[in-house]
Amino acid sequence: MASIRFLGAAGTVTGSRHLVRAGGRQVLVDAGLFQGLKELRLRNWAELPIPPASIDAVILTHAHVDHSGALPLLARQGLRCQVWCTPATRDLCALLLPDSARLQEEEARWANRRGYSKHAPNARPLYDEADAARALDLLAPVRYGVRQEVAPGIAFRFHRAGHILGSATVELELSEPGAPLRRVLFSGDLGRYGVPILPDPEPARAADALVVECTYGDRAHPPGSPADALAGEVQEAVRRGGALVIPAFAVGRTQEILFHLRALEAAGRIPELPVFVDSPMAIDATALHAAHRDDLDDEMARLLAEGQEPLRPRRLAFARTPEQSKAINHVEGPCVILSASGMATGGRVLHHLAHRLPDPRTTVLLVGFQAAGTRGASLLSGAATLRIHGEEVPVRARVAALSGFSAHGDRDEVGRWLAALPRPPALTCCVHGEPAALAATQARLRAAGWEAAVPRHLEELPLP
Repeated sequence: MASIRFLGAAGTVTGSRHLVRAGGRQVLVDAGLFQGLKELRLRNWAELPIPPASIDAVILTHAHVDHSGALPLLARQGLRCQVWCTPATRDLCALLLPDSARLQEEEARWANRRGYSKHAPNARPLYDEADAARALDLLAPVRYGVRQEVAPGIAFRFHRAGHILGSATVELELSEPGAPLRRVLFSGDLGRYGVPILPDPEPARAADALVVECTYGDRAHPPGSPADALAGEVQEAVRRGGALVIPAFAVGRTQEILFHLRALEAAGRIPELPVFVDSPMAIDATALHAAHRDDLDDEMARLLAEGQEPLRPRRLAFARTPEQSKAINHVEGPCVILSASGMATGGRVLHHLAHRLPDPRTTVLLVGFQAAGTRGASLLSGAATLRIHGEEVPVRARVAALSGFSAHGDRDEVGRWLAALPRPPALTCCVHGEPAALAATQARLRAAGWEAAVPRHLEELPLP
């Protein structure tokens, strides 16, 4: 009997891993890392319920590490099958996975140097760059709309999700002897409608079973233009005379912020401030947008074709080296610092926060979802101090949030995507959300007559 087992993103927004079993084959849709609360992060160290060598194929919806970041770990543990993804996802994983390995190695070294690790005798990384290289060797690109068989009786197609460059929904086909063809649709992370750079999500396809993300399942994004809100935050930073520090995902959010800063400057709505992108990965990801023009919306493609630089504010500076990153600490007065990670779970943004949080002139602007247990969530909840590299850093900076920049569709946008289905699936599984968002989505679907479930971690459900 065909089934789906939820090895991650069940009851939480991180660690997306969905194992589909059919006809004696096993296909894993996404292979993400758990982030946020310690109890979730510890799952990264737990043994996978099945041997990675027994997996016949992996299909990635997109490159964010909560969907791809466990690939190096699985490769270390014996994964040898092909990992199917879009061409842009392949190129982004080539940036994200080695970077994830370096961050974990760096964190282990820092913990050993400062002596705050609880591992004996020394802290160790979850995986290293050699493991990331093994994982990258497994990636196999497939373009949108192309039917690809990955195992006997199992095939899939990618459709545009509009979340980040290369992101996709997955239409999985299961054909077993003596059983009718079944389709399982995975939303992955659904993007927004009418935002710059990427096209809108493609309409949902008919499915017998559906796995849908619920990140914002219990609320809608605020009305109004995110660009207007960003202009206000830049103007406030100028008034305060301090830095505007924006923890931002290197892939997706950084490029959207750069797009709006450039447009606001061109319209004369904000002054031309120094803008620093302090993330080698974000720098390379920004360049990849020009290399994958087929993935862009019409406006972005037109601007590039005209020779314009829509992702380049006038006084933009890239900080690629550690020395260039440290030099930003000496910049006085208003400036914009874009640095990863978006939830302040690691990366160079931690050094900027450690340096700038004690200064009341600083504004920290959170522009995406902040998962429970992350430093970003602590800042959002008004924490008086923030623990960074084993030390408590006082928070005297102003902290603001703009949820309108989220790359996740909200309650109504996901509903718009679902409305394209010709009929309700026989089973809809609500994943990738906090408990309140999952419950709200389930209740809304059930009220519409759908069969909706909220799977538990490691639960296995039969496919209809």
